[in-house]
Order: sequence, then structure tokens, then C-alpha cells
Amino acid sequence: MNDDQIKSILRKSKVIAMIGVSSEKKGEDKKNLKRKPANVVMKYMQNFGYKVIPINPFAVGEIVNGEPIVESLDNVKEEIDIVDVFRPSSEAEAITKEAIQKGTKVLWLQYGIHSDEAKVIADKENIEFISNRCIKQEYQKLFQKSNPVFPVLKD
Repeated sequence: MNDDQIKSILRKSKVIAMIGVSSEKKGEDKKNLKRKPANVVMKYMQNFGYKVIPINPFAVGEIVNGEPIVESLDNVKEEIDIVDVFRPSSEAEAITKEAIQKGTKVLWLQYGIHSDEAKVIADKENIEFISNRCIKQEYQKLFQKSNPVFPVLKD
């Protein structure tokens, strides 16, 4: 997928379901939560007008960056433009099947995540497939003309 295609996806998308957002662990310093990659990316995308729905079956109901965590894609009421995945590559195939059931337009596997099986399924269902790329970095590169090291941490 080239830069123009990604730019078009990011322009026309409004709602991102983010699978793998971290919750607060008991006794954990709250500052650590803000520094977890999925949470950094979630907050960044929110700052640029995206509605980001955090998904984590082990933290349902907790609030991250002002949004309640939901259990799964099935629990999302809105139409989802992008399913953004912060989970191991081995889970991508199953997540792709869930995304298809939900009617999403784009499956985005974050930096370090790839699945040939997920790509075949997404292609067959005409879902745009992006893997091994960070949605935050792509946004920065394409819309802000910057290419910072990930993650950029700001308190």
C-alpha cells in the first residue's frame, strides 16, 4: 500500500476500533499506562479528531483516554472505519474474521505485526489491509510532514 492510498484511508476514516489498548494493572504507576504504545497511539489519533474505541476483553468498562473499554468488536455500536490491531501476529487471522463480520473497511496491523493468512482473507473480502506500519507514524509523516521516533511521549 502506497502513501497516497494510506492518506486517502486516513482522510475518509472517522472511527477506529483499537484492539489491544492497555488497562491499568493493580499497583501500577498511572504514568506507565500513558506510555504504553497502544495508549500513546490512541491519544494521538484522538487529538486529530478520530473517535477511538478501545477494545480489551480483560478490562471492560475501564476508562482509557476518556473512552470506556469494550470487550470485542461485537460490542461496538458505531460503524467502524479502521480496526487497528496491537495484538500478536498469531491473533490477526481471527481478528480479521471478526472485522469482516463487523463490516469494517480497513484492517490495520501495527508495526511488527503481519499475517499472510489475514491478508488473504482481507483481500478476498475487499477489505483494505495494512500491516507492519504504525497508524500514528503514518499520520505524522503524511499530514504533519514529520517523521519522529516512536513513541513520542508527552505528559
